[in-house]
Parts: sequence; C-alpha cells; structure tokens
Amino acid sequence: MVIVHGAGSRKENHADFTRASAAAGWAALAYDQRGHGDSADEMSPEVVADAARMARLLAATDGVDAGRVCARGSSMGRFVAIHAAAGSAAIAGVVAICPAGEHHLRRGLDAGELEMRIGERGRADLRAWLAEHDLRAAVELLGARPLLLIHARGDERIPSAWSEELYAHAARPRKLIVLPGGDHRSAQHDPELQGLALRWLTRNLSPGG
Repeated sequence: MVIVHGAGSRKENHADFTRASAAAGWAALAYDQRGHGDSADEMSPEVVADAARMARLLAATDGVDAGRVCARGSSMGRFVAIHAAAGSAAIAGVVAICPAGEHHLRRGLDAGELEMRIGERGRADLRAWLAEHDLRAAVELLGARPLLLIHARGDERIPSAWSEELYAHAARPRKLIVLPGGDHRSAQHDPELQGLALRWLTRNLSPGG
C-alpha cells in the first residue's frame, strides 16, 4: 500500500493507516510529497510520477506481490493517486478519500490556500498541468482496477457530489461510501473505514494483479 498524503500534510500524519495496513498483512509505504515534510524538492507536477515510482519501489521489495500494489490518497493525495494509477500499471487499485479535482486545486493554488513549498516556476507549471487534465478521465483510464471512494457529506472543502460524479465514471469493481456529517479530514482516520477499505481491496483485487 502506497500512502499519499494531502496538501499541507506529511507522511507521519498517516501512521495510523500504515499500522492498520501492516496489521492486515499489507506492506505499507508512506512518503513526503514534494513541497512537504522532509522532501528536498518543491511541489511540481512530478508528484504524479513520484507516486508511480513509489509503487514500483514497493513492488520490488522482497515479500511483496508486485501485481497487488495499491495506492491510498487523501484530498490532494487522492488526486495524485488516481492520476498515478491512470498512467501506471504498477498500481493495481486505489482508495480515494474526499478526492480533490483539478478545479479545486487551481482555486486553492490561486487563493494561496494550499500549504506547500512551491516557487513561482513550480506554481506556473502546476497550474498549466492542472488545466490540461481531468480526474474524471483518469478514473475512466483505471478500467477494471478497483476504485473505492469515501467522502464525508459535511466536507467543507470538497463537495461529496464530486465523489459521486467520479463514481459514475468508474468501471467495476467500484464502491462509493458517503458518510453523514463529518468534515474534510474525518474519514481519513476512522479505524472502521480503514479496515473496510483494506478488506474491500483484498476481495476485489484479481489474483496476480
């Protein structure tokens, strides 16, 4: 399981899901995205390729089934995880919690609301990349790879209707969970949802990927 954090976060904030994954028999890898935590690089569109690189790194680890490496992303991390899976066969399935879309990220970038280290060149590159891509198309490119979408109805940043729209573009196996109430962060650290996500992926991943 490759764990991709959101804007303004870092790998340590998802240690709970890392532990839950390990307890359920999954090798887990969390890392700092560019512009966050201990990463030496500023934020750029390269974050999508980074997630695929992490999947390949995990797949090459002894004891890991290379055909069953999945990605779990939260907020901006969910956006990165879906795009990375759309462009790389190294990712066999995705869990996306309250995923942001290109329009949400552009708005946050322009308003200075995204907490990350990014220079003017990187900001221009990222904005141009966002203008050229559509998360709905990326979901369609996943094909028959499992996609689990989880969203809180009370999310104050990303409307839950966005996950419903992405679900409509997904092929089977797919699952959408919309929680009553909550907020943008509440679904990320719910132990019951973490266990559900791991069990659902295990059931829906085909043998050997």
